[in-house]
Amino acid sequence: MRLAEQAAPMPLAPDARALLEVKGLKVRYGPIEALHGIDFAVAKGQLVALVGANGAGKTTLLRVLSGVHRQSEGTIGFDGTDISRLAPHRRVALGICQAPEGRQVFGPMSVEDNIRLGAYRRQSADLNERIDQAYVLFPVLKEKRKLSAGTLSGGQQQMLAIARALMGEPKLLLLDEPSLGLAPLLAAEILRVVDRLRQQGITILLVEQNARAALAIADFGYVMETGRIVKAGTGPELLQSEDVKRAYLGM
Repeated sequence: MRLAEQAAPMPLAPDARALLEVKGLKVRYGPIEALHGIDFAVAKGQLVALVGANGAGKTTLLRVLSGVHRQSEGTIGFDGTDISRLAPHRRVALGICQAPEGRQVFGPMSVEDNIRLGAYRRQSADLNERIDQAYVLFPVLKEKRKLSAGTLSGGQQQMLAIARALMGEPKLLLLDEPSLGLAPLLAAEILRVVDRLRQQGITILLVEQNARAALAIADFGYVMETGRIVKAGTGPELLQSEDVKRAYLGM
């Protein structure tokens, strides 16, 4: 089932400051338009969930935000700066860090070396302290820190991808399908960690096919269909929406 309406830009919480503002974003692959004028905002300190079926354009949107893919039209404002034309490494330097779909860890390298790679733009005296913080968040990574990342299970590799992104000291953390392909218990554990990061004040944009789980921890949420945002609201509002229930929650 498809949701009929085109959502207006999502309102921010009272007194919230927009960290990310996207206006009129379009993306084309040759003659094919993949994103059709996306408008949305993410408030500082909030967890925003982006849900929708495969092919809705969620991953494309994250790739544009991180600078891996260039938009055809529209603007991206981040922390008061227009970053629409900035290269990916410049966006990382500003504090946009991503744990990509499929984890994309460096298999032959050790777990700890993978984590250290996340700090390549943030080398500082407290580097070892930040690695220790990652191990507090994911104790299993400390146990396996000297092993090659390719020996980890899928869930452990997802933990590693998130830990690596956190080493960049993100102002905005982009998470692309962190529970994809994981057993239900492990997927729930990953999302509990995401919620813990939100409670620590990290601003998060979460792309997730498991709409129920994502909206349950989200401050706000968007529903995407075929390159458009078709519904927006708080996490609880979207969970109670009859349209969302029928289309995405199996109710």
